[in-house]
Amino acid sequence: MLKFLLWCILFVICWPLALVALVIYPLVWLLLLPFRIAGVAVGSVLVLIWALVTLPVRIVERVL
Repeated sequence: MLKFLLWCILFVICWPLALVALVIYPLVWLLLLPFRIAGVAVGSVLVLIWALVTLPVRIVERVL
């Protein structure tokens, strides 16, 4: 919602720049999409490794 309001303000101030931003924004989003996917994958792997590292401690806690 905030991005839309900022775009409306830009449209009132300088409509050609607002139209260029309207075209470029989805292209930038598409270019950054692989990095977001990689970030999710790396985060998931790190959570899995952390769970495997702390598993023995959780097992010992449960036994005692």
